[in-house]
Amino acid sequence: MLHRVEIQEADFDVGTECKSLSASTRCGAVAQFIGVMRDYNEGDDVLAMELEHYPGMTERSIKAIIDRAGQRWPLLSVTVIHRVGHLEPGAQIVFVGVAAMHRQAAFAACEFIMDYLKSEAPFWKKERKVDGSERWVDARATDAKALARWAE
Repeated sequence: MLHRVEIQEADFDVGTECKSLSASTRCGAVAQFIGVMRDYNEGDDVLAMELEHYPGMTERSIKAIIDRAGQRWPLLSVTVIHRVGHLEPGAQIVFVGVAAMHRQAAFAACEFIMDYLKSEAPFWKKERKVDGSERWVDARATDAKALARWAE
């Protein structure tokens, strides 16, 4: 299984990433998820978000998540791109793309990777609200619930 993990400030092109994932003639399906920053969270209007990570450690954590997905489904290739730095509403934050011979594996692995990424990858998010205050974004109960369905 091929994989690529990129942590970057720059935006990404979904079409380019999808085309790259489907380059193999064995590929029968590509599933993808694109996370986009909202301007609203927990009842507040949000102006911007700062994302931080531990270089090296974050990439290793995501690679381990991809490896676990590869043990569950026959995957051809996986790409995870996560942006860090200053982001504003409407910005793409994360891309998870999975190529497989069949759609069931591509869909399931894409969801699995995203659920683990939300819960286990070491990222820290701070929101700047319209009133000028800031807050760190905590993990949500819904993220833990989503992760629980993949219990091994």
